Amino acid sequence: MKPSHRAFLRHVAGFLLLFGLTVSPALAAEEAAPNPADTPVGTVFRWLNFALVFGGIAYLFRKVGAPAFRAHAQSISNAIHAAADARAAAERELNEANEKLATIDLAIHDLRRIAAGESVAEASRIRALAQDEAERIAQAARAEIAAAGRATRLELRGVAARLATDRAAALVRAGMNAATEGALFRTFVGEIERTAR
Repeated sequence: MKPSHRAFLRHVAGFLLLFGLTVSPALAAEEAAPNPADTPVGTVFRWLNFALVFGGIAYLFRKVGAPAFRAHAQSISNAIHAAADARAAAERELNEANEKLATIDLAIHDLRRIAAGESVAEASRIRALAQDEAERIAQAARAEIAAAGRATRLELRGVAARLATDRAAALVRAGMNAATEGALFRTFVGEIERTAR
C-alpha cells in the first residue's frame, strides 16, 4: 500500500474516532432527558454539526484524498500509455511478421521453381550419362564380339590347317612306297645342294 493511502486511512480513522467521541455524549444525554434536538437550538446545532462533519470530511478528502486520487489517476494514465505503446509495438511486430510470411511464400515458390528446373536438368544429365554409358557398353560388346569372331576364325583356320595336314599326311603315307620316298629324298638333297652353291 502506498504511503499516501496509509495517511488517508489514518485521517479517516481519526475522524471516525473524533466523531464517535462527540456523538456518544449526545446519545447518552438523549436517553435521560427530553430530546433537545427537537428545539430550534437543537436544529441549529444539528446543522452546525452537519456542516462541521461535512467540512472535516471535505477537508480530509481535499488534503489527503485528492493527492492520493491524483497519484492513482496518474499511475492509471501511465499504465494506459504503456499499454498503448505495447499495443503499437505488438502491431508493428505483427505487421513485420505478416510481411515476412508473405516473403516466405514467395521464397517457397521460387525454391520450388528452382528445384523443378534443377530436377529437369539433373534428369537430362542422367539420361545423357546413361546414353553415353550404353554406347560405351555397346562399343565394348561389339569389340569383344569382333575379337571373339577373329579368335574363332583363327582357331578354325588352325583346326582346318591341322586337319588338312593330317589328311595330306595320311594321303602321302597311303601313297608312299620305298621308291617314292627315295625319289623325294633325292629331290630334297638336290634342292639343298643347289641352294648351298
